[in-house]
Amino acid sequence: MTDSIAPLTGHDCIQAYLKTLDTSPGVYRMLDDQARVLYVGKARNLTARVSSYARPSGHSGRIARMIRETASMMFLTTKTETEALLLEQNLIKQLKPRYNVLLRDDKSFPNILVAKDHGFPQIKKHRGAKKEKGAYYGPFASAGAVNRTLNQLQKVFQLRNCSDATFDSRTRPCLLYQIKRCSGPCVGKVSEADYAESVRDAERFLSGKSTGIQEKLAKDMAKASEEMEFERAAALRDRIRALTQVQSSQGINPRGVAEADVIALHMEGGQACVQVFFIRANQNWGNRDYYPRVGPDVEAPEVMEAFIGQFYSNKQPPRLILLSHPVENEDLVTDALTQKAERKVELAVPLRGEKAELITGAARNARESLARKMSETATQGKLLKGLAAAFDLDSPPARIEVYDNSHIQGTNAVGAMIVAGPEGFLKSQYRKFNIKGDDLTPGDDFGMMKEVLTRRFKRLLKEDPDRKEDMWPDLLLIDGGAGQVSAVRQIMTEMGVDDVAMIGVAKGVDRDAGKEEFHRTGQRPFALRHNDPVLYFVQRMRDEAHRFAIGTHRAKRSKAIGATPLDEVPGVGGARKRALLGHFGSAKAVSRANLTDLKAVDGISDTLAETIYDFFHERG
Repeated sequence: MTDSIAPLTGHDCIQAYLKTLDTSPGVYRMLDDQARVLYVGKARNLTARVSSYARPSGHSGRIARMIRETASMMFLTTKTETEALLLEQNLIKQLKPRYNVLLRDDKSFPNILVAKDHGFPQIKKHRGAKKEKGAYYGPFASAGAVNRTLNQLQKVFQLRNCSDATFDSRTRPCLLYQIKRCSGPCVGKVSEADYAESVRDAERFLSGKSTGIQEKLAKDMAKASEEMEFERAAALRDRIRALTQVQSSQGINPRGVAEADVIALHMEGGQACVQVFFIRANQNWGNRDYYPRVGPDVEAPEVMEAFIGQFYSNKQPPRLILLSHPVENEDLVTDALTQKAERKVELAVPLRGEKAELITGAARNARESLARKMSETATQGKLLKGLAAAFDLDSPPARIEVYDNSHIQGTNAVGAMIVAGPEGFLKSQYRKFNIKGDDLTPGDDFGMMKEVLTRRFKRLLKEDPDRKEDMWPDLLLIDGGAGQVSAVRQIMTEMGVDDVAMIGVAKGVDRDAGKEEFHRTGQRPFALRHNDPVLYFVQRMRDEAHRFAIGTHRAKRSKAIGATPLDEVPGVGGARKRALLGHFGSAKAVSRANLTDLKAVDGISDTLAETIYDFFHERG
C-alpha cells in the first residue's frame, strides 16, 4: 500500500510552476486549496516575477500569508505588458481577490447633455452610454453637482428641460416660465434664433468661456437701460447675478488647468481614502471620495496604480491626471490610458504652483474624509458588539440583512433587502424583489416574506453552497413578531439553513418607536431600554429597510400607472408609442383602429401596422 502524496502548497507549489513558464509578459492568478483566487498580478517577464514568490524570505507579512495559502496558479500570456495591465485590472474587478488593492465603489458619473435633435434643444442630466445626439459636458462628481449646475444654468440661460413629448403637447407656459427658469419656446415666447443664441452661450459657459458671456450680458443690460427697457435690464441683471453664483459655488476654479482629474491619496491605520476632483473647462465639477481595500503593509505607489487602473477601466481619462503620489509603473500606466483615450494622457505629481495647490486641497479632503470614516467605523464596531451582547450572538455580525415588504392592498407588491455591516449600510448590495406569487392573497405579508426569503437563499445555496464568499448573512432582521419569526424559521429549515441567527422586530402595544419587542425562536420576547444605543441602531436599520421598500414600491406603482397595452406590442418603442397616442388619443383607440388608419400614422410602416392590428385582434 502506497501513501498518498500531499499536494504542494506555498513556495514549493510556486517553484513547481517555474518549469512551465517563459519570459513572456502576462497575468498570473494565485489560488488557494478551494480554488478561490487569492491574488491577480501582471508581469513584464512571467518567469522573473513568479520566481520572486518562490524565495522563502524577503516578503511583507501580507505577501508571506498569500504565498502560504497558494495551492495552484493560472497564467495568461499577452503580447505587451500594457495588455497585461489592462487584463489584470479587469480580472481584479471581476474576481475581487482577497490580497489585491480593490476599488469597491465604481459607479459611472453623470454628464450634462445639450440635445441637438430638436429645433429648441433640451438641456438635461445624462448618465450611461452617449448614444443621444448632442454635446456632452462632464463628468460631474455626483447627481447633486449636476442638478445644482443645471438649476443655475436655467436661471442664466433659460433653456428648457422638458421632454420632447411634453414640449409638443404644451398649449400654455409651464411654471418654469413663470419663475423665469425657461424662456417658453414651447408656446412661441422666444424665437428659434434667440433660443439658439442662448444655447450657444450655455455651451460656451460649459466650455469655460464664462467671462465673455458676462461681458456680453453686461453690454446688453446697459443697452436695455439706455433704451429705457427696464424690465429687460432687470432680467439681464438677474442672469448676471445667477452666473456669478454658479462660479462662486464651484469653489476652486483654476486658471491654468483647463482639464484634469486631481487624485489624492491618504493612508492611515491600514485604511486608505482617495479623493478625486474633476476639473473641466477651468471649473471644479465636484469631487468624490473612495475607500479602496488595502492592507497594513501596502505602499502608496501600489495603491495609486491599482486605483487608477480600476477607476479608468470604464471611464474616459482626461488629458492630465494630477497625483499626490507617483505610481509604480508610470510609463506603463500612461501608455494604457493613452491607448484607452486614443490621445496623449499625462500623469504628473506637481510640487509647486497652482497644480500643487490643487493636490494639497484634495489631500486635505482625503485626510479629513478618512478620519471621519475611521471614527464612524469605530462607532459601528461598538454597536455591532452591543448587538451581539443584546441578542446572545456568538460574535459581532459582519453582515446583517434586513427585510421588509411594501404594497397597497396587495397591489404592486415588492420585497426589499438592505445590508449593514462594520462599514455601515452597504447600498451596493441592497436587493429588491418583485413579488411574483400568483396564489398569494392580497396583503398576505407572510406569503410575501416566504417568497422573498426562499428566492434569496435558493440563490445563495446555488451560487455559494460551501459559504466561501462573504455574501452569507450572520443575522436576519425581520419586520414582525412571533408569527413572522416562526414562519421564516420554517422556511429556512426546509432549505437546510438553520445556523443563521434571526430576530423579529415588532412594535410594542402602543406601536411607538422605542417600545419595540424582539422575538427569537423558542424564547420569550424582550425589549431594550429606551435609551440603549443598540435600540437606536436597530430602529435605524428597520427604517432604512422601510424607506427602501417604500421607494421601490412607488417606482413600481408609477411605472404601472404609465403602462399601456402598447408596451407589449413587438416593435413599438417610446417614439412610436408617442406617435400612436398622439394620433389616436388613447391606447384603447389604437386597439380599435382599422389597418388603414394605423398605416396613416407617421413613423408606422405597413408591416408594423399589420403587427399592431394582429396583436389586438388576435387577443380578442
